[in-house]
Amino acid sequence: MIPIAAPDVGAAERERVVEVLEDGQLADGPVVREFEAEFADFCGAERAVATTNGTTALHATLEALGVGPGDTVVTTPFSFIASANAVRLAGAEPVFADVEPETLTLDPDAVKDAVCRRDDVAAILAVHLYGMPAEMRELRDIADDHGLALVEDAAQAHGAEYRGEPVGTLGDAACFSFYPTKNMTSGEGGMVTTNHAALADRVRRFCDHGRTSGYDHADVGHNFRMTSLCGAIGRAQLRKLSEYNVARRGNAAYLSDRLADTSVETPTEPRDRRSVYHQYTVRSDDRDGLKAHLADAGVQTGVYYPTPIHQQEAYADVRADLPVAERAAERVLSLPVHPALSVEDLDDIAAAVESFDAQPAPTDVAETGVMDS
Repeated sequence: MIPIAAPDVGAAERERVVEVLEDGQLADGPVVREFEAEFADFCGAERAVATTNGTTALHATLEALGVGPGDTVVTTPFSFIASANAVRLAGAEPVFADVEPETLTLDPDAVKDAVCRRDDVAAILAVHLYGMPAEMRELRDIADDHGLALVEDAAQAHGAEYRGEPVGTLGDAACFSFYPTKNMTSGEGGMVTTNHAALADRVRRFCDHGRTSGYDHADVGHNFRMTSLCGAIGRAQLRKLSEYNVARRGNAAYLSDRLADTSVETPTEPRDRRSVYHQYTVRSDDRDGLKAHLADAGVQTGVYYPTPIHQQEAYADVRADLPVAERAAERVLSLPVHPALSVEDLDDIAAAVESFDAQPAPTDVAETGVMDS
């Protein structure tokens, strides 16, 4: 089976973990500070604060921005549920705006409509879905015009670019995840990047029980600190990230070329955006049939995401008409694109999709005399 993800954790990561074990400072410490500095430099950001995971990065950022009870945050319904959960964890409520048909990232026109209809919006939370940056210039204009914070959920987009600028610097703050299946991992972990020193300080304080120094605490916070073990793995992975992203883009280009004449709709990359293909997501009118066919051919796939957030049981109180997101949830299917794929793997994936198209069409009911009961 060709896996949908294949985390690459090797000798360099083990060596750095052993160094931490031998040093004995296993919790938050100098290794994490080094990882923060290196990741900020990678993103071109002035500050970075490490957290326990991508969800806590989002939660801490919203808290640091002062988002809370009585506020709403405009975000996408087509994302992992953490994007919306972080809003509620901060005490606010998500307001869902539909997505662009091509990129499946937030539609600025839908965002503007949502913002103009309400007087309680405090922030826009844009998700760079599948490694594709959202339309950040238009979202920035909307945020500035209405005095709103703009946050990037970059959990899937380490190294992606918008108009030549890296994600992580396009909003007031950006939040990353280092879950094992992401483009780079720290085992588990997250990061907040920002060019605002005061905001970074508030994020760090919230992640450390509101601590100002020693046992002095100015605010109520959580323990969202990254461990040195995670920081050590992250530092080793960061050195490989650019190489990983080049491989992902190359694999995506191969698949798009091979699948151009098939029934699936391949990903679109606007000229002003550079995706890092956390997922290579096609769309099919027979998604479930294609998924089953690929499984039989030894190709693992994933559906990200089968149920939009506003249709989840946890958000049953939300009423929204979001046709683009709802249609996408019925059609999306992610194929393997990770750096561990060989040329033979890529050929097998493409051939499996091609063979799905080559299957005989179902026999017409009128010809067989068979009718539904």
